[in-house]
Amino acid sequence: MTRVAVLGLGGMGTPMAANLVGAGLDTVVWNRHPEPARALADRGAEVAADPADAARRADVAVTMVTDAAAVRAVAVDQGMLAALPAGAVWAQMSTIGVAETARLAELVAAERPDVTLVDAPVAGSRGPAEQGRLVVLASGPDQARERVAPVFDAVGQRTLWLGPTGAGSRLKLVNNLLLAFVNEGVAAAVALGDTLGLDRDTVREALGGSPLVSPWAAEKLGRIVRDEHGAQYALALALKDVELALREAPPGSFPAGEALAAEWRHAVDQGLGDDDLTVVTRVLGSGATRRP
Repeated sequence: MTRVAVLGLGGMGTPMAANLVGAGLDTVVWNRHPEPARALADRGAEVAADPADAARRADVAVTMVTDAAAVRAVAVDQGMLAALPAGAVWAQMSTIGVAETARLAELVAAERPDVTLVDAPVAGSRGPAEQGRLVVLASGPDQARERVAPVFDAVGQRTLWLGPTGAGSRLKLVNNLLLAFVNEGVAAAVALGDTLGLDRDTVREALGGSPLVSPWAAEKLGRIVRDEHGAQYALALALKDVELALREAPPGSFPAGEALAAEWRHAVDQGLGDDDLTVVTRVLGSGATRRP
């Protein structure tokens, strides 16, 4: 049976680990703050003392943390990579961008050629993660597919294998840039309705059945109308992902994306970064004055 270590138990890592336990996989967990790990212990997971302790027990180690610096802290500074058994797979599922994924591949090749790195960020936010309905954007050696299949099947509704290591991170940036613009469109539409004096429920009723509004966008629309912005996908993380995408293109190539990033940066600077990305409605149009 595949033994899995999950390192990072935030809004995505916790439900992913819970689904691994629910699928019957031996799961060991670690988190910088211990409370989420203790909660998973009550559901059958083992709790590791540190990343190295988790890794040395694993056939597959999953990293799901905030950014590239956090990945390196776990893998290098805290010893995860060095502790992995020979033949283990490292499924790097955090969104860290193209350049940093390439640097990790070089690191693994130089220091642990007996470990296989699979680049596998996911499409989906906390709700799909809780439901086990993420889409895994996987890339890496073909021989790793069978090894990680039980893990990816437990956390996702499907896995797309995209080619050599790094292709997954490239497609994740494409996915998240589209997601950002969809969110921005919904937020701007509601904010314009506010400016024009329209009732938000009326706006939701009119847009909710539109072919322009996907199920994901409809869920965001409802949360905006109710002014509920508990983080499904925190604005600060969404901004990080947009900036990763822009970093891969020459300056000025995507002016609308650069303008969106500037607007979101302003919202984060106002203290809204920990809220869901729908909270940008509050800094658009009359939303800044109508809503708290």
